Amino acid sequence: MRLRNIPRANEVLATSQYVINNPKILSGKWIEEFGNNNPIYIEIGMGKGKFIIENAIKYPNINFIGIEKYSSVLLRAVEKMEDINPTIENLRFICIDAKELNEVFDPSEISKIYLNFSDPWPKAKHERRRLTSSDYLKLYHSFLKDNETLEFKTDNKILFDFSVEELDNSPYFNLEYVSYDLHKDIDEMKNNIMTEYEEKFSSMGNPIFKLIGRKSN
Repeated sequence: MRLRNIPRANEVLATSQYVINNPKILSGKWIEEFGNNNPIYIEIGMGKGKFIIENAIKYPNINFIGIEKYSSVLLRAVEKMEDINPTIENLRFICIDAKELNEVFDPSEISKIYLNFSDPWPKAKHERRRLTSSDYLKLYHSFLKDNETLEFKTDNKILFDFSVEELDNSPYFNLEYVSYDLHKDIDEMKNNIMTEYEEKFSSMGNPIFKLIGRKSN
């Protein structure tokens, strides 16, 4: 699906207090940006920001970074943030392609990775572009702390099956949890925060799939 370009997006992002416009200069220095030693959680492909904003509000002792490739999408999250009062101090946004994240974060700088309703890239020739492909798992391993986790949710069964297989065969992660109907798992749902897509698809009766992978040492 072609995204509609919003001309004012770049101007808004360039002046927002929540957006880091040159994130690569903060590699290894994110604790200085946040001004504390709290763990840092990231969401790759955060869309309009509902999930990560609600997490940042709920968990003020964790720092969050929302990552989105498209400026027109990130704009919606920034606008949502600016409607909130008071300011959320433990949240930043960056606009960058996920394949560059090893230039943004140093080894062991991140404590958790969220992937929510990622682009399924349905054609077989595009498998390597999927955010749960082996190439990306290797990338995440480079900056995730030892023994920490990656969490992935989707409503796309083909993508989920692919992701389960990738993690199950990965030297970088151990597959720790798999659910083909997350919303029926009472324990896992206790702290579940839904994304916009999760609300939409679950309201239509679609099952939500989730896996958790733990970094191999």
